[in-house]
Amino acid sequence: MGKGNALPTFIFHLSSLIFSPYFPTMKEHLFSDKAFYQKLIHLTLPIAFQSLMLASVAACDALMLGRVEQNAMAAVSLATQIQFVQNMFLYSITSAASVLGAQYWGKGDKDAINKILCMSLRVCGALGLAVFLGCELAPTALMRLFAHDEMLIAIGAGYLRIAGWSYLLTGISQCYLAVMKVTDHASRSAWISSGAVVLNALLNGVFIFGLLGLPAMGANGAALATLLARVVELAWAVVSSYGKTFLHPKLAYLFRRDKQLSADFRKILLPLLGGAGFWGIGFTSYTAVMGHMGPDAAAANSVAAVVRDLMCCLTNGVSAAGGIMVGNELGAGDLQKGKRYGDKVSKLSVLIGFFSTAVVLAVTWPVTRFIKLTDGARGYLVGMMVIMAFYMIGRAINTVVINGVFAAGGDTLFDMYSLAVFMWGVAIPLTVLGAFVFHWPVALVYACTCLDEVGKLPWVYAHYKKYKWVKDLTRESESKKLKVES
Repeated sequence: MGKGNALPTFIFHLSSLIFSPYFPTMKEHLFSDKAFYQKLIHLTLPIAFQSLMLASVAACDALMLGRVEQNAMAAVSLATQIQFVQNMFLYSITSAASVLGAQYWGKGDKDAINKILCMSLRVCGALGLAVFLGCELAPTALMRLFAHDEMLIAIGAGYLRIAGWSYLLTGISQCYLAVMKVTDHASRSAWISSGAVVLNALLNGVFIFGLLGLPAMGANGAALATLLARVVELAWAVVSSYGKTFLHPKLAYLFRRDKQLSADFRKILLPLLGGAGFWGIGFTSYTAVMGHMGPDAAAANSVAAVVRDLMCCLTNGVSAAGGIMVGNELGAGDLQKGKRYGDKVSKLSVLIGFFSTAVVLAVTWPVTRFIKLTDGARGYLVGMMVIMAFYMIGRAINTVVINGVFAAGGDTLFDMYSLAVFMWGVAIPLTVLGAFVFHWPVALVYACTCLDEVGKLPWVYAHYKKYKWVKDLTRESESKKLKVES
């Protein structure tokens, strides 16, 4: 076995050693396929690390601004909800590209993947332009969606005017990175994102605190650091795409549409966009409610959001890696193997959920003591962390199964339906009523924002067992589609 497989092999054996004593049949069934886990870990590590690095940007902003002033930290947290919404749509676009790309990569059709890359670049470029114009022309109006405190609005508007330029670039670089992941270059994608994050953190220190003889810029410094890091990230991604074995967009495909492939792309993308709209705007509404409950609640929620995002990195990595592996097998026409891989990844998500719960509980005390918060905000944060710990179980399972396994076979409509029912039909109404009508305590209102992930677990399980996601989406293999019985 080569040196490149040493780390995945070690982690495989360590996982089996840890969990098999508590679940006697787990080693025999869940951890029996060594080749599967070596490939899964090989893909998961760079993707999870990339997710960690991206989440670290917000964590870095919160930590550094939290050492300066609570209001600056809260304002930037609220302002970045604009980017959060954009990222939800970018995630949908790049996910659609990854779903089709993974299947065509399994089939060996590089030309189709290039066309998919060009389609995603066109859509992401248009989205970035729209968000940029909003941030530059109406930053104050955007901030009023999330806060009523004039100081928070002023700080956040200044941040958006600078950070808005970075939103032009983010989507384009994410398209390049998404294609790298499905074409066996996940490690390069991780290096690029990680390098940008490290640069962002270093520039944060320089601009926020005024190091190297520069003036301290506070929140505006965080925005400038983000912009410069995005410039470097995009340049690195474009240059890398011209390397040997990499794919770079063909100019002819950028301006010419493949009608058949575009139709397949839209069929996957539209439900993902609907789900992203429901989920992104829903989460943004949670932040807006907390922002209107006062500066202490907004500050506590901003810290809790950073912890949540950091804790979801492993889940995101397994979800993306599992989706690629399932998609490769489905695209290659081996539907039974794809189904078997989906079963393994789904079971693994349960273990990840309980692991995440334990970690959140373990870091609650250090987090609440490190950040400079008022006593009221600190009290709110403790309650939020405890609630979040148990929310992580549902979040891990749903992310891996819905965004990974279901999406791998093009089953993207289910996510939109589940969000419409559980988030918009249950969680959001209760959150709004609890905050503004019944005047519930902050912790109870926060608990309402976590209801949707827990509530839809039975529905997710029932849909999974129908195996509608076991499909070959590649156009030439249409005749190979078959119904897989449970």
